[in-house]
Amino acid sequence: MRRSWKRLLVRGRLAAAVLIWLAPGLAATAALAGPQPSSEAAAQAWCFGNKDPAQRIGGCSFLLALRKLREKQRAGASLNRGGAFLESNDLDRAIADFTDVIKYEPMRAKGLANRGEAYRRKGDVAAAIADLDRAIALDPRDAIAYYNRGIAHSDRGEPDLAIADYNEAIRFSPKDAWYYNNRGNSYIDAKQPDRAMADYDRAIRLDPKFALAYYNRGNAYRGRDDLEHALADYDTSLRLDPRYAPAYGNRARLFRDRGDIDRALADLDQSLRLDPAGYRDYYARGNLHLGRQDYPRAFDDFSNAIKFNAKYAAALNARCLTRVILGQAQQALADCEQSLQWKPDDPYTLDSRGICRMKLGELDAAIADFDAALKINPKLPSSLYGRGVARRKKGDADAAQADIAAAQAIQADIAREFAPYGVE
Repeated sequence: MRRSWKRLLVRGRLAAAVLIWLAPGLAATAALAGPQPSSEAAAQAWCFGNKDPAQRIGGCSFLLALRKLREKQRAGASLNRGGAFLESNDLDRAIADFTDVIKYEPMRAKGLANRGEAYRRKGDVAAAIADLDRAIALDPRDAIAYYNRGIAHSDRGEPDLAIADYNEAIRFSPKDAWYYNNRGNSYIDAKQPDRAMADYDRAIRLDPKFALAYYNRGNAYRGRDDLEHALADYDTSLRLDPRYAPAYGNRARLFRDRGDIDRALADLDQSLRLDPAGYRDYYARGNLHLGRQDYPRAFDDFSNAIKFNAKYAAALNARCLTRVILGQAQQALADCEQSLQWKPDDPYTLDSRGICRMKLGELDAAIADFDAALKINPKLPSSLYGRGVARRKKGDADAAQADIAAAQAIQADIAREFAPYGVE
């Protein structure tokens, strides 16, 4: 079974840090490994004025190691260092710093807002929403806190709550393109594509160089089968951000849908160069190789998809069929069994297992699998045809002919599709 994939990226932000002035004075520091300032004055400049996360960490760590900071000063340095840890994806250290900030009453809202975002990135959405709820209660006008809580609700599959939060973020900061972009994503999740399109349009008007908004609008156009506008948006997204792997992946799917397999393969190659762990793109490329009867390459791609996502049922099913073609029926059966463990009662995988069992000569078991698949999808041509072949092998000619005829009525070339399995 082949599926397209749509990735809608969202981004969290930090609540603004409070910049403080520290009295001069020197102190040694045992800060975390990384660049170290040469003086307290340099540390202050790094901690509060440097955009580089590593230098910000070094500067703030130097200041915190002085152990003579007043409470407000310590909270400011911890907030800035926590932000740098968050940018560096060092989530546990970020959470520890933000927890220190929360102890300081006047900055508690910012500490909670940022810790909530760190929890969200760590995958603890419940803790994230709890912190962001408290942050918003303390500062009901914090647009970034609403925005990050919107992302958390989106992560939890609650698009309506996400939209409500993005509405508040937009109310307090109506010219931020990111808020419209992410609300557009949630409108897609809420099955409101027209509103999503309007939000992507607004995001692009506010920021004509917003690569991700073009990508998301391209996905929306593709959802409407407007492939020309989708392609134009993917092209613009990649011109603005030529290292964004998902844009290559989704443009590849568009080329595939148009029958331009060479360009689809080229884009998937590029996507996987940029993101070597992109299991969905391995699966998509494997299907293209399978369609071209390049079975060894298909096998390698499906195997890589499974390597990076052991629970990827669709890739296990695809490798199952590829192994049948390559003469590895017993290993194929194991793949189908594993696929069904992650996605029970999937008719396509039951169909694939039926083909495996027929290849192994287990005709009754094969017929049982085809029966089970047809119970779920009565018009699945592969199962009708496979059951017909199995019945013919068992000598039930009339039932076999009825199944084969029914399959051919649905898909005229089903016999050609079945030929590589070598079961007739």
